[in-house]
Amino acid sequence: MEREGRAVGAASGELVTIGEFARLSRLSAKALRRYDELGLLRPALVDPVNGYRYYDPAQAEEARLVAWLRRIGMPLSRIGRVVALDAGAAAVEIRAYWARVEAETAARRDLAMYLVDHLSAEGRAMARTPGSTGGTGSTGSTGNAGSAGGAESAGRAGAGPLAIRCAALTDTGVVRTANQDAAFAGPRLLAVADGFGEGGAEASAAAIEALKPSAWGSGGGAPSAADLLNALEDTADSASRAVREAVASCAAPDGSGTTLTAMLWTGSRLGLVHIGDSRAYLLRGGELFRITHDHSLVQSMIDDGSLSREEAASHPQRALLLKALVGEARSAQVAVASRPDVRLQEVLAGDRYLLCSDGLSAVVDEADLRAAVVAADGPEEAVRRLVGLAREAGGPDNVACAVADVVVEEQEQKQEQKQEQE
Repeated sequence: MEREGRAVGAASGELVTIGEFARLSRLSAKALRRYDELGLLRPALVDPVNGYRYYDPAQAEEARLVAWLRRIGMPLSRIGRVVALDAGAAAVEIRAYWARVEAETAARRDLAMYLVDHLSAEGRAMARTPGSTGGTGSTGSTGNAGSAGGAESAGRAGAGPLAIRCAALTDTGVVRTANQDAAFAGPRLLAVADGFGEGGAEASAAAIEALKPSAWGSGGGAPSAADLLNALEDTADSASRAVREAVASCAAPDGSGTTLTAMLWTGSRLGLVHIGDSRAYLLRGGELFRITHDHSLVQSMIDDGSLSREEAASHPQRALLLKALVGEARSAQVAVASRPDVRLQEVLAGDRYLLCSDGLSAVVDEADLRAAVVAADGPEEAVRRLVGLAREAGGPDNVACAVADVVVEEQEQKQEQKQEQE
């Protein structure tokens, strides 16, 4: 009797067959069966005897949403989360997904441009080599400012070997009772990490600790650009694994993680590892340049013109990250976990680098950051000034910062001797 009632319901037009629903939704019957198996789009009725699927025509809109999300490349597991949300929350999730796609595309574009510059520089060098079978070479540009090729060598010509002098400092801030930020400054590593969630302190510490074994350039000469990029990828993977292990024992490991911004010094190049919204700045020629791009929802909205920088400061989702190192792939505070960006940075004698968590950059504007970094006599004074600025601005969050000066190695040795005598 129950089966007859269901059949009547389907025959009366209240429900439609899978074939009819396929035409309504613009999905194939095969796709509908697959989405049913995955729990993405359940039929309104499945006949218990013959297994026929029947759908409510009102489900067509949800089915079309699934199809559209597949067309933009969203994974099925994430589509399942989106279709379960109300319209407003689904819109936020889709925006976050697409911003992540664009961020990763931009990172690949930057790497592609670096490879073009690097290989073009190698080609010109080969063309200038006596006995080369190539042409006479080009006298054009040697690459962009981020390249670690010819521009770096030219900038350091006659300067002698370079070294870095650095300092790091963290502070709990005025409001928080615990410090989940971490910072490190050493002869080959400069890093800051901003932890979040139950295991945030463990995550930030683990991410930086995973970078410390790196001692590139300590052996038979500095690595090539290609070797350094490979090493950066390996280091980024090590940091990701370390964070997962550090938060595995948390009650909700997928809600814990950290940002990471780090620079690794080889003796001739700086390798940059970056994920999240901690930042790296370069002071050169009296100008302060931000050399990282925030992996955050508000930054993506600034990029596409839908939000101004002023509006971003008070946006209710300004803390939502698109990329971070997390315990698992899904997180309540992080839209999606992903691999850090890696690239090489040109270095010149006299450069000063600042790495900081958003406990500094979110409350102190760049003009004040620049003034503090310019005025400081050395890295130690700079980090103290910067932490002081964050506290004066209310210190609502933990603060981590690290500062490094690129100096000629002979000058660094003289500085160390002076400090020993004092």
